[in-house]
Amino acid sequence: MPRLLYKVKYCKIRYNMCPFAFEEPKCDSINQALQIIGDKWSGLIIYQLTAAPRRFSELEQALHIGPRTLSQRLDNLEAKQIISKHAYAEAPPRVEYALTQRGRDLLPILQSMAEWSERYAGK
Repeated sequence: MPRLLYKVKYCKIRYNMCPFAFEEPKCDSINQALQIIGDKWSGLIIYQLTAAPRRFSELEQALHIGPRTLSQRLDNLEAKQIISKHAYAEAPPRVEYALTQRGRDLLPILQSMAEWSERYAGK
């Protein structure tokens, strides 16, 4: 009986080489998505913005995150057009962060990740 040999393409995901049976464009797409939601805190920030826009201080208190880290994550998510930043001309200055349509499109993915975690991560 002849042995079947499968040609597996390799792609870089994070820091190691991972074999995937996907085509290369699919692998690149996974890597791009992980770069957006794979940062520590990014998923939680997106979750906090699901109900309504939030101010910096509200996010800081809800997540118990340092201001520098929060600022970096918010800037990154804004650059990726996942969130929007709205500054009000008031004294003292008020800035609110809200999800864009791109950010809202991530919600089903984050929900699926949460369900998977509840099912398998504790086992």
